[in-house]
Amino acid sequence: MEPTVAEVVTWTQKYMPFGDSYLAPALVAAIPLIILFVMLAVMRKPGHKAAFVATSAAVLLSIFVWGMPAGLALSATAYGAAYGLFPIVWIVITAIWIYNMTVESGEFEIIKNSLASITEDRRLQAIFIAFAFGSFIEGTAGFGTPVAITAAMLVGLGFNPLYAAGICLIANTAPVAFGAIGIPIVVAAQVTDIDMMRISAICGRQLPFLSLIVPFWLAVTMSGWKRAFEVLPACLVAGVCFASTQFVMSNYHGPYLPDIASAITTILGLFLFLKVWKPKNVWHFPDEPASACAVTKCNYTAGQVIRAWGPYIILAVMVLLWGLEPVKKVLDAITPFKVEWPGLHKLVIKTLPVVAKDAPYAAIFKLNLLSSAGTAILLSGLLSVLIIPNYGFGKAIACLGRTVHQLRFPIVTIAMILGLAIIMNYSGMSSTLGLAFTATGAWFPFFAPILGWLGVFLTGSDTSANALFGSLQKTTAQQIGVDPALCVAANSSGGVTGKMISPQSISVATAASNLVGKEGDIFRFTLKHSIAMVLFISVLTMLQAYPLKWMLP
Repeated sequence: MEPTVAEVVTWTQKYMPFGDSYLAPALVAAIPLIILFVMLAVMRKPGHKAAFVATSAAVLLSIFVWGMPAGLALSATAYGAAYGLFPIVWIVITAIWIYNMTVESGEFEIIKNSLASITEDRRLQAIFIAFAFGSFIEGTAGFGTPVAITAAMLVGLGFNPLYAAGICLIANTAPVAFGAIGIPIVVAAQVTDIDMMRISAICGRQLPFLSLIVPFWLAVTMSGWKRAFEVLPACLVAGVCFASTQFVMSNYHGPYLPDIASAITTILGLFLFLKVWKPKNVWHFPDEPASACAVTKCNYTAGQVIRAWGPYIILAVMVLLWGLEPVKKVLDAITPFKVEWPGLHKLVIKTLPVVAKDAPYAAIFKLNLLSSAGTAILLSGLLSVLIIPNYGFGKAIACLGRTVHQLRFPIVTIAMILGLAIIMNYSGMSSTLGLAFTATGAWFPFFAPILGWLGVFLTGSDTSANALFGSLQKTTAQQIGVDPALCVAANSSGGVTGKMISPQSISVATAASNLVGKEGDIFRFTLKHSIAMVLFISVLTMLQAYPLKWMLP
């Protein structure tokens, strides 16, 4: 009979619960992920159903194969679900709420018209909103916020919902490693004791190659190769502006501002370029009437346009302020609520080969209500009520209630997906998967980005993937004689390409684009792009490990 949590003082993780190698256990550990893949991509089941089956499978495997006590397994799953609800769901709800208010009040019509007056071409609108503006939000908030906001905006502009969701997920690749004021890089440095500037600089010598081609990649995805070449000059302007700024900031300033600076540079550069250049043919989706994109003149005054954009301007400023470390410290001091998760905190012992000594696995739930990006967005929405005409707080609160109801299934999905990620982490299943990659020897630099890709797929977060596999990357690199900073940076660079297929990110995108229940369609849409991008980073990392060492700082 399995002992209860009360009877268990601590439980030590096992990474080879059976067999003499990591391969067979890794295949078993992958079963929940395979279930997710099959149910989403093949069977096209709704996200909450796929998440429920996959999470249930992970709990059963953790208990009956990895030997984790049932109480610990259930507590870990609940801990993950709680983290899904706060801060992630909190961000999603407040972001979609602001969008819904602008739609209900009619202000979004002004936003649509103002964008169409700059460019009526859907390809360029996507680059403006999904790539440039989304990167700004990623740089200030991260954790699903940019996808939630930009996907909702593109749907409001009249985009095909599937493409709106997919395009925003693909566009969100370039800025993720430096998201939320550089938190993924900061965490990577903390868990590995490698100089933060060095990790930042190496990421800044990998990701700009991807950033350079993402705008054109988006255009090809939307309209095909032939039509994409019609906007190649604008794609090059956007790509060069973003990639060059990302390189300079990451190498000579640090990980905190590459996204914000790159986004601002791209928005300004593209805006000025489109003042003197227009595509020969205006493109819109085949299933929408030409009249939907035919607006070429702004029908509103400058004051009306600024007012309509006001909620998003306020949001950007508030989230930027909330991302500053001094502000976070002050707000956290006001609401310093932390709880050691019952039945889990320091009851699990990690014995990874990369750990110098057995280490208890902490489980502290932080309810940082004031410093959360979701609270910054909530306050942005309340302030926005003051500038939205004929829209009082009563309507705003009613709209918030409708938004929560609209998101009921994504809320459940996100909570269960985070439960899946945490039970895999605390049971040791994620580490078993990671350790299987170390058997690749001298080829490990090729697989280092794939490990980060897997980590982000599991957790939905480049920050979490760096925390999960950062130390493993460092030690393995040392064992095979490769620069440890390269593999740690590659974990983050490769991780960004897994963001678009993470069930957590897909749940956010479906909620924002009114495609709840269509998670499988979006997964199929983004999967090939994700694989192509991670292979690109893998080849680049392999080259930088050996023949192109001179590229490293």
